[in-house]
Amino acid sequence: MKYLFILNDPPYGTERSFNALRLIQALPKTEPKPDISVFLMADAVACAKTGQKTPNGYYNLERMVRGVARQAQVVLCGTCMDARGIGDGDLVAGAERGTMPQLAEMTAEADKVLVF
Repeated sequence: MKYLFILNDPPYGTERSFNALRLIQALPKTEPKPDISVFLMADAVACAKTGQKTPNGYYNLERMVRGVARQAQVVLCGTCMDARGIGDGDLVAGAERGTMPQLAEMTAEADKVLVF
């Protein structure tokens, strides 16, 4: 099964992106192992920014995205990155700049699309 997750919310302030990433981390433990893609857009692009400093004991979206990128394709809206001053060099390893046509293709190829 091919899953596409589209995240829109910022890394902190709400827990929607956090909960989406928790589900993304849990899915590979199911059988058969799913094919997962993640597209970060709007404020969610900040989830993949390096250098996040959170208090001890608090979740850290940078670490979560880095872990997800080891087992899933992680693509960010390039226009959204530009609007927030996030450059390609600011991204966690495994995350890549993308486009709306790329999101359209990912959506057409997915069996299920989940939007957070």
